[in-house]
Amino acid sequence: MSFVEYGDTIKDGDTAIVFLGHESMFPVKVQHGTVTQTKYGVIRHSTDLIGKKYGSKVTCSKGGWVFILHPTPELWTMNLPHRTQILYSTDISIITMMLELKPGSIVCESGTGSGSLSHALIRTVAPTGHLYTVEFHQQRAEKAREEFREHGVEHLVTVINQDVCKNGFGVSNIADAVFLDIPSPWEAIGHAKSALKAEGGRICSFSPCIEQVQRTCLAMEEYGFTEINTLEILLRVYNVRTISLQIPDLGKAAEENSSTGFDSSNPSNRGSPCANLQQGTMQFKSGVPLREMVGHTGYLTFATKS
Repeated sequence: MSFVEYGDTIKDGDTAIVFLGHESMFPVKVQHGTVTQTKYGVIRHSTDLIGKKYGSKVTCSKGGWVFILHPTPELWTMNLPHRTQILYSTDISIITMMLELKPGSIVCESGTGSGSLSHALIRTVAPTGHLYTVEFHQQRAEKAREEFREHGVEHLVTVINQDVCKNGFGVSNIADAVFLDIPSPWEAIGHAKSALKAEGGRICSFSPCIEQVQRTCLAMEEYGFTEINTLEILLRVYNVRTISLQIPDLGKAAEENSSTGFDSSNPSNRGSPCANLQQGTMQFKSGVPLREMVGHTGYLTFATKS
């Protein structure tokens, strides 16, 4: 099993996604002799998972069932254990595009955090590219190495445990792109420039506060970066559902009542058919935005090394 290469069957040691519904799923490490508890009952790894095909429908001990999915960076982003705040697919997609990443690209990243963006970057640059990711926190760096090894992508990534603001990325003049997600990115702009290839490399900095963006942009200008621009990506989801509305009464029924001298206020007329006229309803499909939406996550500042 690898996050960048699809495998047909579930093997001992794989990471799989247990899918109970679109709003309910979780990762599990498949191990011989292990069981996993769900609200639908027990899943026995030895008999229910190992040797089965990914995408299989597995019946649990209580009679309910789940699907077992092959892991992808998108599914991992939704289910990973949070060691830090993470980037989600909304921001990851624009980062991948604006940094002009492709198979074979060399990317430098800081910090690694929970590895959400890291898995997406690895999938994008595979099979011949490489990710150099720097994490200041030692335990988080060690956990990231362990996850990359379990996910079969360790040959595509190098985890470096150091302070990028003081010691840089550990590489020089080879990176096609640099990504910064640190509290003071302006302190790492010089090291980012040194890591980038001689000309045309791209840089992106993610910051939640506009004051961080201002200082980062000033540092980028100081080090000669061009095409500096800042984006904020907001996602608004629509629900497509059936709506029922009354057909508007344009006055025809009222005109008929008036022409016949019908008086609805007269108690003797309340039981007549004219008193029970009702407007019809019409059903149609409509896109309705959610009442709540994800707001500000962070600002993305992009620039090019000239």
